[in-house]
Amino acid sequence: MRVKNILTTFADFAEVDLNLPAQTFEDYKSKYLDVYDKVERGQGKEKTSILEDVDFGLSLIHRDEINVAYILNLLMTLSKMAPEDRAKRQKEIVDIVAGEMQLRSKKLLIQAFIDENLPNIKPTDNVIAAFESFWSDNKQKAFSTLCAEENIVPEQLEKLLNDYTFANRLPREQEIVSTLSF
Repeated sequence: MRVKNILTTFADFAEVDLNLPAQTFEDYKSKYLDVYDKVERGQGKEKTSILEDVDFGLSLIHRDEINVAYILNLLMTLSKMAPEDRAKRQKEIVDIVAGEMQLRSKKLLIQAFIDENLPNIKPTDNVIAAFESFWSDNKQKAFSTLCAEENIVPEQLEKLLNDYTFANRLPREQEIVSTLSF
């Protein structure tokens, strides 16, 4: 990764000159991030592992700014593609999301949107609006689930979060206690 990052800065560099196809490189990068996640979360604690001694160079992976807006642009092109090309592009999008550190937590939601909603969207429909609606619905479901599991009054927690966002101050202990339902 370090050498490839250096090579990409040269004008004469071409991906085709590498012996490793771009997709294979992305697959390895995704696997590298999976191993990193496993080590960092302590899921690999069954035996003493040499992976704990590995210094992961995650800064080498981050090259381009890939964010949700970029993924949405790819989804817009995906919705306008012919069905035979769609599956290949869909896999590429999922691989991009899996390979990007900031988007890994959103991978399941983006995959669910692609699987459940994208087939129902016409090429003339607004993909961004459909995604925002899907995102908002899922955010509300997650909020409701959190409140139910933790015995929190949803209106109180929403007020607490809004106050934090507006005033940029952490809530007081009593304010937190007031959100709990006993």
